[in-house]
Amino acid sequence: MLWGSYGLVHIITLIISACIILGIYFILRNRSEKTKVIVLFILSLSGLAAIIFNLVTWGTPLEYLPFHMCSITALILPFAILTRSKIFSNLLLFWCLGAAMAIICNQGQANYVIPSATFFFYYIPHTLEFGIPILMFALKIVKKDVRCIASTVVLTMAIYTLVHFINLAINSYCVANAITNPSGEIIQVNYMYSLFAPVPLMQAMYNLIPHSYWYMYVVVPFVVIYLGVVYLPEIISLIKSRKAKSN
Repeated sequence: MLWGSYGLVHIITLIISACIILGIYFILRNRSEKTKVIVLFILSLSGLAAIIFNLVTWGTPLEYLPFHMCSITALILPFAILTRSKIFSNLLLFWCLGAAMAIICNQGQANYVIPSATFFFYYIPHTLEFGIPILMFALKIVKKDVRCIASTVVLTMAIYTLVHFINLAINSYCVANAITNPSGEIIQVNYMYSLFAPVPLMQAMYNLIPHSYWYMYVVVPFVVIYLGVVYLPEIISLIKSRKAKSN
């Protein structure tokens, strides 16, 4: 059975993802903070397992380095859980959208067979990378901090820019040295999709700004709206507290 895109099987897996996240919440909500942290930390290791799986399975590790947003999330998430880092936890509250998009806009993975290791090492980590950052706040392990909006934006732009230059460096190296993948093609990577748009949604963004790297900035207005909605109670509280102090 193929996973498919927006068919019955795909929709059922999206519903299951939501049920998994809700189930974890209801199981942990009355547990101690220590238990919550331990369980979420163990679950977060699925992302690291997926990174290792991809590095060793396909015989072309340069094409599966952990430089996509979801892979970077997988690297940060265990640390954020153990340290309760405000900066990284608030960052992941935004980055978890990338994991959600990865399982919703799954055209590149539509031919994955269910059940198979390839499917599960993609589906389960992305489900948890979307759910765990939200659960960290819902379970009151960490708190939203409006001051972290700035660090979220700066870190996102800095990491995206760094990864873009990593793409250029790897691609130049592979062309210069004729480094090929198992199919005999010169390796060309596109981490965080900074060089070209692989799916229809990103292609529409590229049509608006037809330049590599820069086309991703089409999402900036949506990022502002998302962060404004997510942090609205904190923003209102901050405004009220400042007004109270001024009076």
